Amino acid sequence: MQKSKEGHPHGPMRRKDREITSRSEIDAILHAANLMHIALADGDTPFLVPVFYAFDGVAIYFHSAQTGTKIEIMKRNDKVCFEVSLDHDIIENDIACDFEVKHRTIIGFGRTAFVVDEAEKIKALDRIVARFSNKRFEYPKANLGRTAVIRIDIESIKGKKYGVY
Repeated sequence: MQKSKEGHPHGPMRRKDREITSRSEIDAILHAANLMHIALADGDTPFLVPVFYAFDGVAIYFHSAQTGTKIEIMKRNDKVCFEVSLDHDIIENDIACDFEVKHRTIIGFGRTAFVVDEAEKIKALDRIVARFSNKRFEYPKANLGRTAVIRIDIESIKGKKYGVY
Protein backbone atom coordinates (compact mmCIF):
# COMPACT_ATOMS: atom_id res chain seq x y z
CA MET A 1 0.00 0.00 0.00
CA GLN A 2 1.38 3.37 -1.02
CA LYS A 3 1.86 5.64 1.97
CA SER A 4 1.81 9.42 2.00
CA LYS A 5 4.69 11.46 3.33
CA GLU A 6 2.95 11.40 6.71
CA GLY A 7 3.14 7.57 6.68
CA HIS A 8 -0.58 7.01 6.10
CA PRO A 9 -2.06 5.38 2.99
CA HIS A 10 -4.58 8.22 2.65
CA GLY A 11 -2.27 10.53 0.75
CA PRO A 12 -3.27 13.38 -1.55
CA MET A 13 -5.85 12.48 -4.18
CA ARG A 14 -4.37 12.36 -7.67
CA ARG A 15 -7.58 13.53 -9.41
CA LYS A 16 -8.47 16.63 -7.39
CA ASP A 17 -11.32 17.36 -9.84
CA ARG A 18 -13.07 14.20 -8.60
CA GLU A 19 -12.45 14.63 -4.89
CA ILE A 20 -15.40 15.18 -2.56
CA THR A 21 -14.20 17.79 -0.09
CA SER A 22 -17.47 18.47 1.71
CA ARG A 23 -17.81 16.41 4.90
CA SER A 24 -21.60 16.81 4.67
CA GLU A 25 -21.55 15.22 1.19
CA ILE A 26 -19.35 12.39 2.49
CA ASP A 27 -21.74 11.87 5.42
CA ALA A 28 -24.75 11.86 3.06
CA ILE A 29 -23.18 9.03 1.05
CA LEU A 30 -22.49 7.07 4.25
CA HIS A 31 -26.14 7.53 5.26
CA ALA A 32 -27.46 6.56 1.80
CA ALA A 33 -25.50 3.37 1.09
CA ASN A 34 -26.57 0.07 2.65
CA LEU A 35 -23.53 -2.11 2.14
CA MET A 36 -19.98 -1.45 3.26
CA HIS A 37 -16.86 -3.45 2.47
CA ILE A 38 -14.31 -3.72 5.24
CA ALA A 39 -10.73 -4.70 4.60
CA LEU A 40 -8.78 -6.33 7.42
CA ALA A 41 -5.19 -7.53 7.58
CA ASP A 42 -4.05 -10.73 9.25
CA GLY A 43 -0.29 -10.44 9.10
CA ASP A 44 0.45 -10.28 5.39
CA THR A 45 -2.91 -11.81 4.40
CA PRO A 46 -5.72 -9.40 3.41
CA PHE A 47 -9.36 -10.22 4.18
CA LEU A 48 -12.30 -8.34 2.63
CA VAL A 49 -15.90 -8.75 3.72
CA PRO A 50 -19.21 -6.97 2.98
CA VAL A 51 -21.36 -5.92 5.95
CA PHE A 52 -24.59 -4.04 6.56
CA TYR A 53 -23.90 -1.01 8.71
CA ALA A 54 -25.17 2.19 10.25
CA PHE A 55 -23.46 5.56 10.57
CA ASP A 56 -24.34 7.81 13.50
CA GLY A 57 -22.50 10.90 12.25
CA VAL A 58 -19.34 10.03 14.17
CA ALA A 59 -18.73 6.28 14.01
CA ILE A 60 -19.82 3.33 11.89
CA TYR A 61 -21.42 0.24 13.44
CA PHE A 62 -21.93 -3.26 12.09
CA HIS A 63 -22.91 -6.58 13.64
CA SER A 64 -21.63 -10.11 13.39
CA ALA A 65 -21.66 -13.48 15.03
CA GLN A 66 -19.33 -13.63 18.05
CA THR A 67 -16.92 -15.91 16.21
CA GLY A 68 -15.55 -16.20 12.71
CA THR A 69 -12.67 -15.05 10.56
CA LYS A 70 -13.31 -11.29 10.72
CA ILE A 71 -13.81 -11.40 14.50
CA GLU A 72 -10.56 -13.30 15.04
CA ILE A 73 -8.65 -10.92 12.76
CA MET A 74 -10.07 -7.83 14.52
CA LYS A 75 -9.03 -9.24 17.89
CA ARG A 76 -5.43 -9.36 16.61
CA ASN A 77 -5.48 -6.19 14.53
CA ASP A 78 -8.03 -3.43 15.08
CA LYS A 79 -7.02 -1.42 11.99
CA VAL A 80 -9.60 -1.41 9.21
CA CYS A 81 -10.18 0.16 5.82
CA PHE A 82 -13.79 0.61 4.71
CA GLU A 83 -15.52 1.47 1.46
CA VAL A 84 -19.04 2.39 0.38
CA SER A 85 -20.12 3.27 -3.13
CA LEU A 86 -23.28 4.48 -4.87
CA ASP A 87 -24.59 5.34 -8.34
CA HIS A 88 -22.70 2.72 -10.36
CA ASP A 89 -23.03 2.96 -14.11
CA ILE A 90 -20.66 2.45 -17.04
CA ILE A 91 -19.84 5.45 -19.21
CA GLU A 92 -18.79 3.99 -22.54
CA ASN A 93 -16.17 5.47 -24.85
CA ASP A 94 -14.99 4.67 -28.36
CA ILE A 95 -11.56 3.91 -26.92
CA ALA A 96 -11.46 0.70 -24.86
CA CYS A 97 -9.20 2.01 -22.08
CA ASP A 98 -11.18 5.26 -21.73
CA PHE A 99 -14.38 3.79 -20.28
CA GLU A 100 -15.36 5.41 -16.98
CA VAL A 101 -17.59 4.41 -14.09
CA LYS A 102 -20.18 6.82 -12.77
CA HIS A 103 -19.97 6.63 -8.98
CA ARG A 104 -19.79 8.25 -5.57
CA THR A 105 -17.32 6.41 -3.36
CA ILE A 106 -16.11 6.84 0.21
CA ILE A 107 -12.95 5.19 1.51
CA GLY A 108 -11.86 5.53 5.10
CA PHE A 109 -9.53 4.16 7.71
CA GLY A 110 -10.23 3.54 11.35
CA ARG A 111 -9.96 1.25 14.30
CA THR A 112 -12.52 -1.27 15.45
CA ALA A 113 -13.84 -1.59 18.98
CA PHE A 114 -16.13 -4.33 20.25
CA VAL A 115 -19.20 -2.74 21.84
CA VAL A 116 -19.83 -4.27 25.26
CA ASP A 117 -22.21 -1.70 26.76
CA GLU A 118 -25.71 -3.15 26.26
CA ALA A 119 -27.38 0.24 25.72
CA GLU A 120 -24.85 1.22 23.02
CA LYS A 121 -25.21 -2.23 21.44
CA ILE A 122 -29.01 -1.94 21.27
CA LYS A 123 -28.82 1.60 19.91
CA ALA A 124 -26.41 0.45 17.17
CA LEU A 125 -28.61 -2.55 16.28
CA ASP A 126 -31.67 -0.25 16.14
CA ARG A 127 -29.81 2.02 13.70
CA ILE A 128 -28.82 -0.92 11.49
CA VAL A 129 -32.33 -2.46 11.48
CA ALA A 130 -33.94 0.95 10.80
CA ARG A 131 -32.10 1.09 7.47
CA PHE A 132 -34.13 -1.91 6.27
CA SER A 133 -37.40 -1.86 8.21
CA ASN A 134 -39.79 0.55 9.90
CA LYS A 135 -40.61 -2.08 12.53
CA ARG A 136 -39.33 -1.82 16.09
CA PHE A 137 -37.67 -4.92 17.44
CA GLU A 138 -36.81 -6.27 20.85
CA TYR A 139 -33.52 -8.07 21.38
CA PRO A 140 -33.78 -11.06 23.71
CA LYS A 141 -30.80 -11.32 26.07
CA ALA A 142 -29.77 -14.64 24.50
CA ASN A 143 -29.63 -13.04 21.03
CA LEU A 144 -27.71 -10.02 22.32
CA GLY A 145 -25.19 -12.36 23.89
CA ARG A 146 -24.64 -14.16 20.59
CA THR A 147 -24.32 -10.95 18.61
CA ALA A 148 -21.16 -8.91 18.32
CA VAL A 149 -21.52 -5.22 17.57
CA ILE A 150 -18.41 -3.53 16.28
CA ARG A 151 -17.81 0.20 16.14
CA ILE A 152 -15.39 1.71 13.65
CA ASP A 153 -13.84 4.87 15.04
CA ILE A 154 -13.00 6.81 11.88
CA GLU A 155 -9.44 8.15 11.67
CA SER A 156 -9.50 9.46 8.10
CA ILE A 157 -12.03 9.52 5.31
CA LYS A 158 -12.12 10.69 1.68
CA GLY A 159 -14.67 10.81 -1.07
CA LYS A 160 -14.50 10.67 -4.83
CA LYS A 161 -17.15 11.04 -7.52
CA TYR A 162 -17.45 11.00 -11.25
CA GLY A 163 -20.44 11.49 -13.51
CA VAL A 164 -22.67 12.47 -10.56
CA TYR A 165 -23.33 16.15 -9.95
